[in-house]
Amino acid sequence: MNTIAIIVAYLLGSISTAIIVCRFAGLHDPREEGSGNPGASNVLRIAGKTYAAITLLGDGLKGFVAVFIAFVLGVHGWMLGIVAVAAVLGHMFPAFFKFQGGKGVATAIGCFFALSLPLGVTTLVIWLVLAFVFRYASLASLAATIAAPFIILLFQPAYFLGLAIVAALIAWRHLENINRLKTGSEVKIDLTSETKSENS
Repeated sequence: MNTIAIIVAYLLGSISTAIIVCRFAGLHDPREEGSGNPGASNVLRIAGKTYAAITLLGDGLKGFVAVFIAFVLGVHGWMLGIVAVAAVLGHMFPAFFKFQGGKGVATAIGCFFALSLPLGVTTLVIWLVLAFVFRYASLASLAATIAAPFIILLFQPAYFLGLAIVAALIAWRHLENINRLKTGSEVKIDLTSETKSENS
């Protein structure tokens, strides 16, 4: 069952909500617009809050469902954390979209909610607070996901390994953002406009 759960999680993660939403809305492929990242932050830049919210919900839901299915299949303990890794890897390297995916943050947080409600709520609050205060999606994402494996030690220590891998993967996918944060050239997100931001 562990292998089946991991495969299912990867395939669910491979459903790129950003690309699907943009196609149905008649918008450009998010891999070819803005930052080139098929995720909610880039959809916010190129299409506005409504489409970004749909993308965020879809990406988070697939992470939640992946872990929930694994639990139903009888997967427990540290393997549930590995299922979360598989879902995030699916988002980053989607089998259905030429392995050109996003950075996995919303999917990771969806997994966090399925693994532990307190973990999900805490990481989401960290993301929201930092995003609204500093308006850097990358900073908020890094802080929330890096904090996750340490927060989970308070609730379900067995998941630490999986969440540490997730945090490492997301940090790796954000290396360019980290460099831009250091140089002050990182693009801020526009949380007020319903239409395209000037940064698209």
